[in-house]
Amino acid sequence: MTRPFACAALGLSAVLTMLAASVPLASAAPSAAQTIAARQANFKKIGGAMKTIKDQVASGAVDKPAALAAAKTVADLAKAQKGLFPAGSGPSSGAKTDALPAVWTAKPGFDAQMAKFAAEADKLVLAANTGNAAALGAQFKVVGGTCAACHKQFRADN
Repeated sequence: MTRPFACAALGLSAVLTMLAASVPLASAAPSAAQTIAARQANFKKIGGAMKTIKDQVASGAVDKPAALAAAKTVADLAKAQKGLFPAGSGPSSGAKTDALPAVWTAKPGFDAQMAKFAAEADKLVLAANTGNAAALGAQFKVVGGTCAACHKQFRADN
């Protein structure tokens, strides 16, 4: 006695295997230009959020919801930025970037700077949540200092 279901299952299995082999396994990684554009866009958003906080601190009046939203933007993007500096996305890629080769040649130092930036940005969220202009201003200066330190070592002047 033959097993029609077993034969059909083997036939179906062969068809599915052929179909799976013809489907691409993964989409292509973003190009260096796309990665650079993404990190530059994030840095612009961080700059805009920092300006929102700076303006509030300068006025002495903190709009807590706006300050908190701006601080969360800085903190969220600070965490995301580290992943936007893969090998091949520097000046050698041919795409326009202000990132210096030191980002990749001194990777441990760069990673440490990015980690410090992210940690201080998290503290900025806590300071914004207080609604206290002095606390927010103090942490704003610390975060700004992490930006300046990284730029000094890893970013070309424009």
